[in-house]
Amino acid sequence: MIVWFKFIHIAAIAIWAAGLICLPGLYVQRAHVTGKDQLYRLQRMVRFAYVRLISPAAFVAIATGTGLIFLQAVFTPWFSAKLGLVASLVIVHALTGLVIIRLFRDGEIYPVWRFIAVTILTLAIVTGILFLVLVKPALHLPFPAVLGEPGALQRLIGDLNPWPRP
Repeated sequence: MIVWFKFIHIAAIAIWAAGLICLPGLYVQRAHVTGKDQLYRLQRMVRFAYVRLISPAAFVAIATGTGLIFLQAVFTPWFSAKLGLVASLVIVHALTGLVIIRLFRDGEIYPVWRFIAVTILTLAIVTGILFLVLVKPALHLPFPAVLGEPGALQRLIGDLNPWPRP
C-alpha cells in the first residue's frame, strides 16, 4: 500500500510542480495576444491547466503526502524543512491563482522580469524539496528537540485546553 501511495504522490507532485513552472510562460504570452478570440483561447487554456490539472494534482499530492506521514511515521528535521518548502509551494500556487484572475482584464500584461523571478523561485523550491527528500540530510534546526517528538504539542500545551479529554 505504501508503494501505491508513493507512486501517486510522486506523480501528483510532478504534475503540480511542472504546472507551476510552466504557467508563467503562458502568462507572458498575454502581451502578444491581439484579438479577442486569441485572448479567450489563452485564458481558457490557462484556466483549464490551473483548475483541472494543477490544482487537483496539488490536492492529491498533499493528501497522499499526509497519508504517507502517518504510514511511515516520519519525524525528522529534514522532513520539517521539507514541509516548510511545501508550504512555500502552496503559497506560490495560491498567488498563481490570483494572477490568473487579474491577468485577463483589459490592458493587463505579465512582465518578463516577473516571469523570470517566479520561474526561478518555483524551481528553487522544487529543487529544495527534491534535495531534502533524496539526500535526507542531518539537519539541526534551531528549535527545541521536544518539538520534533510525536505528541509533544499535546504535552506542552495540553493543560491550556479548557475542555476535558476522554
